[in-house]
Amino acid sequence: MTPQQIIIRPVLTEKTSELEAINNQYTFEVHRQANKIEIRKAIEMVFGVRVGKVRTMVMRGNLRRVGRFTGKTRQWKKAVVTLHPNDTIDFYGDD
Repeated sequence: MTPQQIIIRPVLTEKTSELEAINNQYTFEVHRQANKIEIRKAIEMVFGVRVGKVRTMVMRGNLRRVGRFTGKTRQWKKAVVTLHPNDTIDFYGDD
């Protein structure tokens, strides 16, 4: 898999913004079959930063209901990446 196939999108929420500010941790949605080593290499290649630690979790699909019809949202894999203290990723283009 290429790095662009491994990293699907960054997860930008209030909680992940706090993790970025306090712990220098960034959250990404990644490919379901990607392991921690592949995720680390992809982040380092795409963003040009040094990765200290990678934690992954599979987010299970939730049951949803619209009227009398029920369904389930898709499962996806989330990776929380801790960077070295001097490195940052700028998603918003402020710098």
